[in-house]
Order: sequence, then structure tokens, then C-alpha cells
Amino acid sequence: MVSSPEIVAPEVPLPRHSAIPPPVASAHDVYAPGHLGELTQVIDPQLVDAVLEETGSRERRLRLLPARVVVYFVLALAFFERSSYRSVWDKLGAGLHGIAVARPCASSLSRARRRLGSAPLCRLFEILAGPVAARAQSGSFYRGLRAVAVDGTTLSIPDEEAVTWRFPKHGGQVLEFGYPLLRLVALVECGTRALLGAAFGPDTTGELGYARRLLSHLDASMVLLADAYYDAYDFLEAVTGTGASFLLRSTRKRRPTVRRPLPDGSYLTTVCAGRYQAGRGYGRLEVRIIEAWMTIELADGTRRTELWRLMTSLLDAESYPAHELITLYHRRWQAETCYFSLKSTILDGRVLRSRTVPGIEQEVYALLTVYQALVRIADDLVIAQPDLSAERVSMIVLLNAAADQIVAASGTAPAGPVSLVGAIGRTALASLLPKGRRWRLKARVRKRNSKYTFTTGKHPRTAQTYTLHFDMIKEGGSLDTTNCG
Repeated sequence: MVSSPEIVAPEVPLPRHSAIPPPVASAHDVYAPGHLGELTQVIDPQLVDAVLEETGSRERRLRLLPARVVVYFVLALAFFERSSYRSVWDKLGAGLHGIAVARPCASSLSRARRRLGSAPLCRLFEILAGPVAARAQSGSFYRGLRAVAVDGTTLSIPDEEAVTWRFPKHGGQVLEFGYPLLRLVALVECGTRALLGAAFGPDTTGELGYARRLLSHLDASMVLLADAYYDAYDFLEAVTGTGASFLLRSTRKRRPTVRRPLPDGSYLTTVCAGRYQAGRGYGRLEVRIIEAWMTIELADGTRRTELWRLMTSLLDAESYPAHELITLYHRRWQAETCYFSLKSTILDGRVLRSRTVPGIEQEVYALLTVYQALVRIADDLVIAQPDLSAERVSMIVLLNAAADQIVAASGTAPAGPVSLVGAIGRTALASLLPKGRRWRLKARVRKRNSKYTFTTGKHPRTAQTYTLHFDMIKEGGSLDTTNCG
């Protein structure tokens, strides 16, 4: 049901497999709101129609809200998190001067989302996902290996009975508390922070469970960076099976035995499976251990020192020096920067708006798709200006510039030869971040029910710059390796 009953379908017949909006022969065009401004050149109608055809989501009869338009509407919701359905729809039509479009009510848009489902958005993200950095791009490669990071986070979802059966709330002995949580695990390319893949679901499943679903995205050209949670033998064996190398932090529970010391202070050892397997015995995996004392001095003079034990499958100390691997490990924090862009920049720290399980899945895939499309815009800038680092391109500037183009309905199709730098790119180039990596600790709010009680009081109240210093541990004493800041 729509609020303007006089609106009818276009008089010009539309071929069922057409990916191009029909010419405007009447005052109305049901396909006109199906755009994302200049970002339509990245997520173009041909691609959307192909995805709808592949997933079997195309409408059987022409509606006032065609499936293609609904896909763009769902993606537009990610740009305007504080706007209602009707408000977002109005933004899609604001720049369509001279074209009358449908005026659906919120319930019609909601039903259109349900008809569409999550499959088209999932497939759209899978197509856009993948590494984007060229070989010459700094920050994304280490000695010929593409650096990728895996990590997890959580998103808050509405506290509704329609979703808590799938995403249960956390509970104590007496009361439940907080919002239900969705766990998201993503594989991120360092440097560009592009998404290679993502898996999500209830937080009752741990990060490793979702990370195993992403192993198909790894290959022999990559080195995987991960936190201490990922040092389980089964997971490391699976990563090795893909041909990829790994570099991660080992948990404090491990007490590795020195099998063979190496000249740079690291040593070789073996990691064993925790259980016996018939016909295979206890599995063994040869790894290299790098131990160092890490000292962080904050801008306010606070110092913190702790022992880090890194584990890697890069066994050649001559080809992969220990001090380089310690520096390389810090790139894994770019996964956290990716999540900051998703949760704080795009989602604006809000609870997901969908109130059904299929709607939540659809919304998350839309967030991931929009993020990846913006990353590809940033990569175009790096290709156009090879001396530019992708880390200098601001995600919030890209997001706001893309949103402005949506409202103006500008740049939906190139008028002339395709240019890598459009209106969004020019805005981003005018507001680049400063050169040089910012070594900074983020402020953390203490949680009432935190599982990391051992870190209480170790994080600053406000974000601060810091100086990093580490001493390699070797049999002859400690070796001062580097001092970053």
C-alpha cells in the first residue's frame, strides 16, 4: 500500500532481464530511486540485477518497489542511520528533478525488505569483497606476502522476542542484562583495510568458530596476523593447510620448549594437538617463537612493560628477521580500525534497526557492502596517485561525501570517459589525514562485567600518543631492537 494511489507503473514495457532503467516516457519511473549517487558506478544496476537473478530474488511482476530499487534502499539505510524509512526514501528521490516517483509508506518499505531477504545482499558483499592493494602499495605487503588480519567484534541488536531466540542475551544467576549481541569476525587486508570475507552469528559461538569459515579466503601469498585467542593447534593447522603463513601472539598458558635457538634471538619449537587422533597420534606443528619485553610510554609519562611471545610459521630467521616480525605484528590492529569504521563511523554507535533475524542479516551485509564500496573508492585514489597511502584517506569523509551524492542523485552514470577520481574522491583528497602512522592508545570504558579483569587500570582515560620500545630476549641477555613513536 502506498500513500499516492495515483502512481502507476511505467507505460514503457521493461524486459525481464534488463539492467538499465527504462527511458522516461511517462511522468513516473519506478526504477529512478534505485541509485546510490556516484557510488552507483561501483554497485551498478547490471551487477544488482545479476545478483537478483542468481539468488532468485527478482520480482515476478513489476511493482512500484522493484527488487533492484529495494536493494539500493537497504544500502542507503546504512548511509543515514539516524533517518527513518520514509526520510531515507525521500533522500533517494530528492535529486530526481522532473521525475515523479512512488511515495510508499513505512510499512510498504518494510514489507519490501522482507520480500527481498538477505541472500542478494550477501551475494553482493561476496562479489565486492576481496583484496584491493597492488603489489607496490606500502603497508599491505611484507617481503612479498600480503598481510591480512583476522579479529572479532560484537554488534548490539534490538531486545525483541523475535530475535532473542537466535541471539540470546547475556544473563547472570538472577537477571539478564544488556542488549543481545551479534558476533562478527572479518578477514581484513592491512594497509587498505579491505574486507576479504566476514562471518557472523550469535555470540554463543566463539571467534574461532567463525574464523574457520574464512579460511577459504587465504592462500600461499598471504601472512595471517591474529591475537592470542587464535593460537589453537587445530586452527593453526587449518591455516597452514591453505598455504598461508601466520604470525600471532601466543597465550600465556603456553610454555614452549626451546628446540633450536636461532641467531636473531628467536627459537624453533613444536606445537602439539591437545587430543589423540586415531591413525595420526598427537599432531605436531613446527613453529618459531619470538619473545620480547614491550615497553609503552604514554604522553602523560605512564609506562607499562609486559612480555610478548609471538608465534609464526615463518621459520627462516635470515629471510624474516625477528625485529621485523615484531613490527609487522602491530599491523593486526588495523582490523580494529576497520571495526571502528563500521561501528562508529557508518553505524554511528547505534543498535541495529532491524527487528527480525532475516532483517538483521540483511542489514549487516548491507553495512559490509557499503564499507567495502567506500574502500574501493579509496583504492581508486591510491591508483590515481601512487604516492598516496590508503591510510591517509578518511572513512568519515568518504561516507559523508557519498551521502551527499545520494541526496543530489549525482554521478549515477559517467557522462564521459570513466575517471578514477570523482566527486567523492576529490572531497577525500581535499581532507587527507596527516602523513605518518599515529601511534596511539585508545581510551577504554571499564565494563561492569568484563572478562578482562587483569587489564583493569592499564588503559588511559583518554586517547594518547605513545612511544613503543621492545627488547628481544635471547640467551645472552636482552637486545635493544627498536624504539617507535
